[in-house]
This record gives sequence, structure tokens and C-alpha cells, in this order.
Amino acid sequence: MSDQKTEAKYESIVLRVLWMIVFVLVWQVAQFILGAVVLVQLIYRLIYGAPSASLMNFGDSLSQFLAQIGRFGSFHSDQKPWPFADWPAPRTPEGEAPHTVAPAPHPARDEEPKL
Repeated sequence: MSDQKTEAKYESIVLRVLWMIVFVLVWQVAQFILGAVVLVQLIYRLIYGAPSASLMNFGDSLSQFLAQIGRFGSFHSDQKPWPFADWPAPRTPEGEAPHTVAPAPHPARDEEPKL
């Protein structure tokens, strides 16, 4: 009976190590993407005077995803990150207000086009 428990524990840790290796590789790719988001956000901020809301939200979600990988890899959590869990929802920004673009005016729908 004890051998079955030990064998199950060994299989469990081997499987976790394999997942940790996969997530370390995913971490490397996600880290590069986050660096690119930071650079693009900086350029956007310099051009428009305020950060992009969509880049803010994606950057926050991606950083939370990296934190999930860190918690899983350090045995702080047994829950595997995305795609095994939901993608993290972005939090409310604590820094600058994002750049907003006014909606484009729409022509009246019942008018005939002018030639």
C-alpha cells in the first residue's frame, strides 16, 4: 500500500516538473512580448501624450499571467496558469489616464450618397 502512494507521489512530481519546464519556455516568450508592449507603450505615450488603454490592459493581464507562472513554478500554487485557468482580467489602472479617441461621426443613414 505504501509503495502505491510513493509511486503516485513520484508520478505527480515528475508531471509537475514537466509542466514547469513547459511554463519556463512560455515565460521566456511572454517576457519578450511584455518587453515589446512596454516599448510600444512608451512610443505611444511620447506621440499621443497618454498611454494606450488597450496596451495598458493587455500589459496588466500579461504581467498577471507571468505572476501565475511564478506562483506555480515556486510551488506557491497548484493551479496551472492559462490555458488551464482563465486568462487574467486586467485591473483598474493606477497610473495615468489612458489616451481616448473620440468616435468618428457617422453620416446619416437615410441620405443618398453625393456624387
